[in-house]
Amino acid sequence: MKIASFNANSIRARLPILTKWLADHSPDVLCIQETKVRDEEFPADEIRSAGYHVVYRGEKSYNGVAILSRLPFDEVRYGFDGAGEDEGSRLILAYVAGVPVINTYVPQGTDPSSEKFTYKLRWFERLRAFFEGRFSPGDPLLWTGDFNVAPEPIDVHDPKRLLGHVGFHPDEHRALAHVKEWGLVDVFRAHRPGPGEYTFWDYRVRDSVERGLGWRVDHIWATVPLADRSVGAGIDIAPRMAERPSDHTFIYAEFSGWGDGLKS
Repeated sequence: MKIASFNANSIRARLPILTKWLADHSPDVLCIQETKVRDEEFPADEIRSAGYHVVYRGEKSYNGVAILSRLPFDEVRYGFDGAGEDEGSRLILAYVAGVPVINTYVPQGTDPSSEKFTYKLRWFERLRAFFEGRFSPGDPLLWTGDFNVAPEPIDVHDPKRLLGHVGFHPDEHRALAHVKEWGLVDVFRAHRPGPGEYTFWDYRVRDSVERGLGWRVDHIWATVPLADRSVGAGIDIAPRMAERPSDHTFIYAEFSGWGDGLKS
């Protein structure tokens, strides 16, 4: 089972890149963030034509999440409340072959001195409560998406200079670590322990990809029963080098087992 995540930064603008990646790599599940489109304008037909079931929730010009799957969904819920009224365009949960797949677009935070940064920290607190109230770390679960945090020094190109900036701030590190302590494993890092692999390169920085000026803010994490079945992970940098790219690229992980048979 191959699971991938991609912040599209507008799914309609990135549709050629998306459909090509689906054709070339055939993920079983792809989670997308920042679709930036109202539901009635989401390109569902094109995605279904590529061989995928798709669920989504979005809004005009901002946010938006979607999950694509080759398998039909067992159940779908939107937002913290499940009905989509509470952060439905930032969090989507879909069960795929019995396993909950949680796709999030975590608030960016803007600036450490801003109210939006405080909101981001509270968002992580709510996410921890979401996991605690609905799931068990002893069962398979996958959490993926744009977390808008680089957790470790090797996840940014210049950790000394960037420490304290939004996305690499000690308060964010503590907030994300608290979620992780519920019982999650960074699947990518389990297989790729070295530095220099990133998922995001700022448009505003000249030749940022070529110069290695990136951040790893997109992640695939799993509970131990599922993480133990992971057999590999990677980041595909090619889509970031394509014409009219997103400022993010695809991260993926592969698992040798999936589904109800993994449950304790």
